[in-house]
Amino acid sequence: MRILMLSDVFFPRVNGVSTSIQTYRTDLLALGHECLLVAPEYPGADHSSDVEPMQRIPSRQVPRDPEDRLFKWRALMDWADRLQPEDVDVVHIQTPFVAHYAGVKIARRLGAPVVETYHTYFEHYLHHYVPALPTSLMQYMARRFTVSQCHDVQAVISPSRQMADALRAYGVRTPIEVLPTGLPPGCFAHGNGSRFRADHGIAAQRPMALFVGRVAHEKNIDFLIRMLEALRVRVPDVLLVIAGEGPAQSHIRQLVAEAGLSEHVKFMGYMDRATTLLDCYRAADVFVFASRTETQGLVLLEALAQGTPVVSTAVMGTMDVLQGVQGGIVVPEDVDLFADATARVLRDPALRETLSAHAREDAARWSSKVMAERLLRLYEGVIEADLSRDRVLSS
Repeated sequence: MRILMLSDVFFPRVNGVSTSIQTYRTDLLALGHECLLVAPEYPGADHSSDVEPMQRIPSRQVPRDPEDRLFKWRALMDWADRLQPEDVDVVHIQTPFVAHYAGVKIARRLGAPVVETYHTYFEHYLHHYVPALPTSLMQYMARRFTVSQCHDVQAVISPSRQMADALRAYGVRTPIEVLPTGLPPGCFAHGNGSRFRADHGIAAQRPMALFVGRVAHEKNIDFLIRMLEALRVRVPDVLLVIAGEGPAQSHIRQLVAEAGLSEHVKFMGYMDRATTLLDCYRAADVFVFASRTETQGLVLLEALAQGTPVVSTAVMGTMDVLQGVQGGIVVPEDVDLFADATARVLRDPALRETLSAHAREDAARWSSKVMAERLLRLYEGVIEADLSRDRVLSS
């Protein structure tokens, strides 16, 4: 099968979308299919590690967001004009910006079906970045924008049941397939927690909580900082490691300073997913998470795969990940209840050991190869539906 995949974001930009694309693409290629990824160029970045087939397109900076890029439309269209119908069986759009409109246009010209993955819960996202407009207006616009885009494609992929339910509640009538991103085998390779602690000056016995993810407003890190104030009372020497970067970094640093928590928080930035990030997960005694907008929550699975117990709320996609887990504790978004649960894990070695043993079992249920095979069946379905429609129209 010949798959054309388009995304406004990919590595070296680190986030869940990039991880999901790389995971699926690696398995699709391993299963013997062609998967051409079209992504932006990142000025100054080394793209030599790109896995072929890959096409980088000139891009421009996104206003108010120095980490992200958008395709230059003309450059993308000039490249796409060289594609022929026999080059593409299905178009898969991964992001709702330039990639969406370009993907739909390319698919129509080539006569190919198009599917789109809905990665981001925009209703609870956009108002953080356009604060001048009322939240209710931004939520309405996000819903209309989402419905319009979903109706441009033959099938929508949602990483979670909760996100699929939200899309249907908006009024989306396009078929929706719930298809989470799986864990590749590398996520189960044992990290070296002792090495991580030694490299970063963290005492071997110091209680360590961990958050991994984009440091952005929608990740609800503010809540984790407030929780840390309460946790410090219960576990005086606790350390919270925040691994990631993003537009809310200065805001979170200010919160930490104002709360007098500078000695209890360590900002790590991004780490290599195959080496140092695995070490970081392994070094932690507990992984804490409270995002309200996750369409899946891959970092929860990554933590579980390293045997790191999880304390988390269960909202949107994290509800699917945490359903039935025995390697973690699900709590409401309440400062004291969250701090109590985290303190229990940090202070009780026997409980940690039990949760850790179950955590890897929980993660083993999420195989990336199984998810890729399901994605291929979805592609086959939309291709067959497209051919059937053409046969009806031509008869």
